[in-house]
Amino acid sequence: MSKKAQQIAVPLISVLLGFILGAIVMLIFGYDPVWGYEGLFQIAFGSVKNISEILRAMGPLILIALGFTVASRAGFFNIGLSGQALSGWIASVWFALANPNMPKPLLVVLTVIIGMIAGGIAGAVPGILRAFLGTSEVIVTIMMNYIILYVGNAIVQKGLPQQYKQSIDSTIQVSKNASYQTEWLASLTNNSRINIGIFFALAAIVLIWFLLNKTTLGFEIRSVGLNPHASEYAGMSAKRTIILSMIISGALAGLGGVVEGLGTFQNVFVQPSSLAIGFDGMAVSLLAANNPIGIFFSAFLFAVLNIGSPGMNIAGIPPELVKVVTASIIFFVGAHYIIERFIKPKKQLKGGK
Repeated sequence: MSKKAQQIAVPLISVLLGFILGAIVMLIFGYDPVWGYEGLFQIAFGSVKNISEILRAMGPLILIALGFTVASRAGFFNIGLSGQALSGWIASVWFALANPNMPKPLLVVLTVIIGMIAGGIAGAVPGILRAFLGTSEVIVTIMMNYIILYVGNAIVQKGLPQQYKQSIDSTIQVSKNASYQTEWLASLTNNSRINIGIFFALAAIVLIWFLLNKTTLGFEIRSVGLNPHASEYAGMSAKRTIILSMIISGALAGLGGVVEGLGTFQNVFVQPSSLAIGFDGMAVSLLAANNPIGIFFSAFLFAVLNIGSPGMNIAGIPPELVKVVTASIIFFVGAHYIIERFIKPKKQLKGGK
């Protein structure tokens, strides 16, 4: 097996093993996994509306996963995606509520820009601290998640003008001009919540692939990720690249939050914990081995599991068991070296190892 084929096979085998382990857990608790999975896929693909909901769920996941990928290629583990996404969500909704009558094309463009700026600033903080002080981006981004979560909740509860709020814990919905949902998409998909965010996500896949593989900045990001000291010796500015990669990572996560806020919910509300889409986006990127093209298929799988999970009730299986399947897939992705021992590249096989 070639190295490229191995890179494709490992995620596929991880998914298969994840489903098998999930089935074993169902059997242990006395449930029929065949019925469970049948119900899951039946709901996920059983109607145009649900298929459209899958595409709707994919938008934020793709954008946040791309953010994680950019940071990972630079050698950083950005765990602050949830906070960065929430920054973009709150900033874009606040702007949308303040300018409800602005023309829709302009309002959409400005909310995208504002959300990306907010996420980029949240990403820049750990990037600057890492570049100039050598602090761990893992610790800083975890702390930033909580800082942004509680500051964001305080803004929703006490910072927003009263006319923007429908209760102490949530705002009113944004105007139709600010909503990423459109009448033509709703009419085509039986009034699903699919929105233009999926198109932003598809465009971002192409742009990030091009950035990482065809530009000087992308080469510098990959070089710093492999060896920052050698990159400095070759004339690259490792500090500049570190900060830029974290800004881009945060901006993409911020855009994911904008799509979630203005596309799915169309308002902002108090969050009980860090956004789940932030951690799901990390998992999507890990499953795709930080490949922008693979992220599309990985996000599709996670969206199917999310949208189809209520279908497991048909077999009397708690839909929460889908989380077991998802966690199992992530476990096998994390333990990819175990799988790689059994599907070694051709060169290793010829060497007798």
